[in-house]
Amino acid sequence: MISEGKTLVFQANSSDTVQSVHERIQLITGIPVIEQRLIYRGKQLQCEKSLAECAIQNDAGLHLVGRMRSTGHPQAWQIIDDMISLVCRLCKGETVPYALKTIRTRISEYLSMTPKDDGDPATGHLQIFMSSSAPSALVMLYMSSIRGNKEHAEESIRHFLESCITELPKSLRSRCAPIVLEFCKLLRRIASHDPLYLSCRSSLGSMMEVIKVQWVSEHTESVKRAISIKEIFPFVKELAGKLSKDMEVSLISAASVGSWNDVNDFTMFLRPLRTVMSGYKGFEHPISLPMENEHHDVLLCKEEVESLYSIFVDMLKKMDECLSGMEQRLSAKVSGEIDIAHPAWSRYLTILKELNAISKLYLGSEEKFWTILSMRKRALCMLVVRYAKRNDDHKWLLEHKDIMDFESRRHLVMMMFPEVKEDFEEQHEMLIDRSQLLSESFEYIANAEAESLHGGIFMEFKNEEATGPGVLREWFVLVCQAIFNQQNPLFVACPNDRRRFYPNPASTVEPLHLKYFNFSGRMIGLALMHKVQVGIVLDRVFFLQLGGYSISLEDIRDADPYMYNSCKQILEMDAEFIDSDALGLTFVREVEELGLRRVVELCDGGKGMVVNSKNRNDYVDLLIKHRFVTSISQQVSHFAQGFGDILSDLRLQKFFFQSLELEDIDQMLHGSENDISVEDWKAHTEYNGYKSNDPQIVWFWKIVSEMSPQQKKNILFFWTSVKYLPVEGFRGLASRLYIYKSTEHVSRLPSSHTCFYRLCFPPYPNMTIMQQRLSIIAQEHVGCSFGTW
Repeated sequence: MISEGKTLVFQANSSDTVQSVHERIQLITGIPVIEQRLIYRGKQLQCEKSLAECAIQNDAGLHLVGRMRSTGHPQAWQIIDDMISLVCRLCKGETVPYALKTIRTRISEYLSMTPKDDGDPATGHLQIFMSSSAPSALVMLYMSSIRGNKEHAEESIRHFLESCITELPKSLRSRCAPIVLEFCKLLRRIASHDPLYLSCRSSLGSMMEVIKVQWVSEHTESVKRAISIKEIFPFVKELAGKLSKDMEVSLISAASVGSWNDVNDFTMFLRPLRTVMSGYKGFEHPISLPMENEHHDVLLCKEEVESLYSIFVDMLKKMDECLSGMEQRLSAKVSGEIDIAHPAWSRYLTILKELNAISKLYLGSEEKFWTILSMRKRALCMLVVRYAKRNDDHKWLLEHKDIMDFESRRHLVMMMFPEVKEDFEEQHEMLIDRSQLLSESFEYIANAEAESLHGGIFMEFKNEEATGPGVLREWFVLVCQAIFNQQNPLFVACPNDRRRFYPNPASTVEPLHLKYFNFSGRMIGLALMHKVQVGIVLDRVFFLQLGGYSISLEDIRDADPYMYNSCKQILEMDAEFIDSDALGLTFVREVEELGLRRVVELCDGGKGMVVNSKNRNDYVDLLIKHRFVTSISQQVSHFAQGFGDILSDLRLQKFFFQSLELEDIDQMLHGSENDISVEDWKAHTEYNGYKSNDPQIVWFWKIVSEMSPQQKKNILFFWTSVKYLPVEGFRGLASRLYIYKSTEHVSRLPSSHTCFYRLCFPPYPNMTIMQQRLSIIAQEHVGCSFGTW
């Protein structure tokens, strides 16, 4: 600009250096010192010399010229220079035809020329945009009061943000972050709520995943290599303030807690900040406040570290108030005062997740965070069930499963399974012969690719018309009961609870036993995935091993009461008595396989190690380990593999069981332990062709209410193919139940459409005839697949 006849006039002393003149020029013009050359009488002045040494006379005229530097990107410089020149003309009020189109074209050309390799050439190319002050020029255009300039600038900047994604390979997008950061800094000076600034901030936030963030910035040859904590923290503070204020407002109005963009941006900026802080070795972790370390690098970001803790404390306090208000609102809902959720609730889980992550950074904060959540358990569980989504990360919640209830834990682990598809083209098809139920089901499931089972299952029995969800539910129950049938050698029932099973150490009598354990794991996983209660539960020793836990003496109480009592006695015996070797015990165990008994050492040299008062704890531990871990390790491993095949990610297998209590998996697999409530049954039944006060309906419920618990189960299974109700009762079924009036002759038995939970019967003329018909279908052997479809 100086070359356009402009003159700068200022005074200097003869002792001043040429460098000081350069610096004064930079202050006035903004031209970096490195870009300046001062010429006097045809010679370039040396920076380190004084004006007297350069023989500068009074009233001397110095010529300021641009420093000519070689560049490896001459075409890129030319494109950006052309764009900036056009922007300057617009700022002066000149009319430039197709100005917006030209600027957008130059931006696209510039980005498309970027070297594709993520190295110095690409970095140098993108640095031109910063070195040329292109962001400043475009923001200057955005601030211009001349009509049309602001719109041109906004379109151009948005085009740059979009082109970073469309024109550059993924590996290079992070290199644009310093440019987007510069746009943010410049636009924030205008207003923190400016729409263009918010777009730039969101774009920068989306880049945080791949940007290198460091404690302090690194610069090499003026090319920025990383973004520092100090540069991203203002965004964290700004967004935290916005969310905190919104939480305050939500307590007194129906306003939402920020937009999803605000919440997402807060998350994106916070994550790299937390990562750098947790990995920084300049202070101890977790961080103790106030910070006393005076190391230079620590002091550089001391304000940010302490400020983040203040943000945590403020937002946690506001969140506690919000959850308290939420519980009050839930109580009002129960009493019938309101029936809608607050729009802010959907944001709470995401904010809580970030607060949990921050709490891990500071001493004592994690305990404070979970103490508050345990006090707001009701609100948290409601948030989980209503707002936790399949693609979210729920590990932080499941690691603290004790502060959730069964319903919320179940909701989270069920999202570890793939979503069941109803599209027939994506389902695994099976045609099963009832007389070969287990063997044919094994062939279809065990030999299938795991991925093919993720879409769902379509099955039918040979020579039967019925198909659909009802038949599938029946198949699950029948196959699972066959797997755990004690006539098969795969599993052993617990003596104290015949519903509970664990792998049989002697399962080797079946040549394919390990494949059958893999099949069993798949079947249990599929039953859970399809939400079918099969009346089977796992013993504690089995459940714990699936979660990767060790087994203690108390854990074997149901599986082997005899061993439990024996070990208990050994541990409680008088020390002198056991040291007298009156029991004659050594570190061995006698096992029986195929009718033959043999002695197995529990450790090296076990036969020669006498059990005494000092080593009896070790003896009991080794005895339990051999009986319930070593002897069934292969069986457990293959079952776990099969179960993992059904999950969305095989690696989640152990975590699935770690996330649940044994009682949870009992309720999910077995269902309700209570007798069927006829009143609950009636409350969830609707009628088609009948009315609730018709004689046939009154007779029906009177007859059913007088049936035995097993007969009621058989009626329900005939009607729905549901043999075991969910723990919530009829409320937990996928649909309400229906009774239809059929047009068939009264001599006909009732029929069912199990897929639709529909029972059909004609208008029987009296209660006696109806009772005769219902007593027939209440027989267990009749209930199996008597329904039509």
